Amino acid sequence: MSENLDDAGPDPIDVAVGHRIRVRRKWLGISQSNLADHLGVSFQQVQKYERGANRTSASMLVRIAEKLETTVGELVGENDRPTGDEPVRETGRAGRCPTPGGLRQRAATPTAHSDPQPDTVADRRDGGARAQARANP
Repeated sequence: MSENLDDAGPDPIDVAVGHRIRVRRKWLGISQSNLADHLGVSFQQVQKYERGANRTSASMLVRIAEKLETTVGELVGENDRPTGDEPVRETGRAGRCPTPGGLRQRAATPTAHSDPQPDTVADRRDGGARAQARANP
């Protein structure tokens, strides 16, 4: 029997986009009803977009971005993605919601400032001093 992905709850990306919509809307002091009127939908539909319960179409994202005086890129977290110049890390701040791809990248990306991990029993016994010495000859 195959697993139905819809039963797993909202997609984390949809939740992240919805969160950014909600934060921006509240920051501007716009009510759900006001945004809904602009979009031609019910305020309940706006609630579903903000919770990530319903996916937001590309055309709807454009209209939302216009009303919220921002870009679609900001709403989808385009500026939250690493450029390659900095290590990938979870921040826990609003607007920085990890995506499955981002988590995979984080796991595979060594950080520039990470201490060498002890890789032998002897290294573990001396608290990693030998690994540190090998890393900094």
